[in-house]
Amino acid sequence: MFIDIHAHAYLFDSPPQDGRTIFCKAEEVLRRYDELGIEKGVLLPLIGPETYLPQSNQEILEICRRHPDRFVPFFNIDPRGIRNSDDTDFSVWIDWFKARGCLGIGEFMPNMHFRDPRVMNLFRQFEKAGLPVIFDDTVRVNHMYGLVDDPGLPQLEYVLYSCPELILLGHGPAFWSEIGVLDKVDDRGGYPKYPVRAEGAVPGLFRRYPNLWGDLSAGSGYNALARDRDYAVKFLNEFQDRLCFGTDICYADQKLPLAGFLLELKREGALSGEAFEKIARGNARRLLKI
Repeated sequence: MFIDIHAHAYLFDSPPQDGRTIFCKAEEVLRRYDELGIEKGVLLPLIGPETYLPQSNQEILEICRRHPDRFVPFFNIDPRGIRNSDDTDFSVWIDWFKARGCLGIGEFMPNMHFRDPRVMNLFRQFEKAGLPVIFDDTVRVNHMYGLVDDPGLPQLEYVLYSCPELILLGHGPAFWSEIGVLDKVDDRGGYPKYPVRAEGAVPGLFRRYPNLWGDLSAGSGYNALARDRDYAVKFLNEFQDRLCFGTDICYADQKLPLAGFLLELKREGALSGEAFEKIARGNARRLLKI
């Protein structure tokens, strides 16, 4: 029924963080998939050191080798890699992972500005390789992880304009909080609970740039919809061809309410069967050719 565009899994026990073990093993993810009716998931390696202990791309490849019918691999590169330069040639890495079956990049989340020349250099090479990118973003540098943008997402817009063939899947609080105009700037990068009283930057970017897609995973994607059900129906229907279901599953007992939310909209007739199918699995199948 569903394809998960955004999942995390490990081969080995991961060390605790903030008093608990964060990341679950592949077998724990599959148990949750069976509960929720998720047929397949995209595994995203977390390589950045800003918050998590880095995970190797090869670990993702090995999990997918063990479960080829349930997982597909993405890979990840830090724009500071090889030479920490704005003219680094990453093709040797990109080609290597493409040849081993990786279908995209993510979760791409260095704590750098979108318009940092090193980031733009890598985006242009991802575009040339024809690979989609799932990014996470945040509101400032030197704090946790994620690409950094300004209010209204002008740096993301610059990337969408500069790399028109690059498919970027928006994800994270700093992206999804701007589905509506914010009451105050401090709400940016958070989880606003008030209704969408006026459209924000995100729907405008979707209309202007066909290379922008939406990763609906995590609390950020779910909150963007659940905060205003009526607007969610409008948004989901208008952009049904470029939205993808996801979980962002990290730990085994994580609450994953998005599947139920979408099924309820379908049952009530607010979301047609065709639109539901696209968002639940069809768009991911089309994007990744799986």
